[in-house]
Amino acid sequence: MAVDSEVPLSGGDVTEGVVRVGNTVRRPLRAHSAAVHGLLRHLEMAGFDGAPRVLGVDDRGREILSWVPGDVPHRPLPGYAVSEDALRGVGVLLRRYHDAVASYGLPEGDWDREASNLDGPPELIGHCDVTPENVVFRGGAPAALIDFDLARPTTRLYDVVTALRHWAPIADPADRDALLYGADVARRVRIFCDAYGLERELRREVLPAARVRFERSYEAMRARAAKGGGWARIWQGGAGPRIRRAQDWLERHWDELDARLC
Repeated sequence: MAVDSEVPLSGGDVTEGVVRVGNTVRRPLRAHSAAVHGLLRHLEMAGFDGAPRVLGVDDRGREILSWVPGDVPHRPLPGYAVSEDALRGVGVLLRRYHDAVASYGLPEGDWDREASNLDGPPELIGHCDVTPENVVFRGGAPAALIDFDLARPTTRLYDVVTALRHWAPIADPADRDALLYGADVARRVRIFCDAYGLERELRREVLPAARVRFERSYEAMRARAAKGGGWARIWQGGAGPRIRRAQDWLERHWDELDARLC
């Protein structure tokens, strides 16, 4: 790849204008970029190798991040991204991130605060968007998190529930990837929580937290969509009905999920 060539990167639903230049990624600066840069610098100082590094700002006013080598799964999800080993790996990676970011505390900053959250005091700066498109795999195993645009003060539980929404997945079968259509979601929820090391007392809170998250995500996404841009495209693509179907599926399978989880 030529040093000065720009290769558009796809996969993100919201942020536009993201390109690869050599071994770097260039992204438009946003209101919360400074807060995210502080987070990424802390992760680097903490020795967490599962996130990009901040390298500065280029002459076009774009942030420069290190390129994270590996494979990022796209839809439809490939087999390596839906395996139980991958599920365990994401749980371990999220726990490693939480343990590394815990020492950062809760610094003031212009975080993205429009998104949904759970009640209760925040504990750390969560990633808050651990979807398959934001996890880099190497050798078939989860190795790094990317796209920290939605990072903000929250709780460990919120980050876990958000990841489970996409990785278990807590969704109506009609909205799952083909390879996960008949997945044993209750088993996958338990596998993820075991790999993360979620404490027993918090496991009782997973399903209630998922219930709250779905409702608040629906309202937050609808509000964002009204402003146009990428969020509007997601909403117009059926995000609202998908959330409602996931809510209904959660309620119908509550007892099964709770029994396996706890």
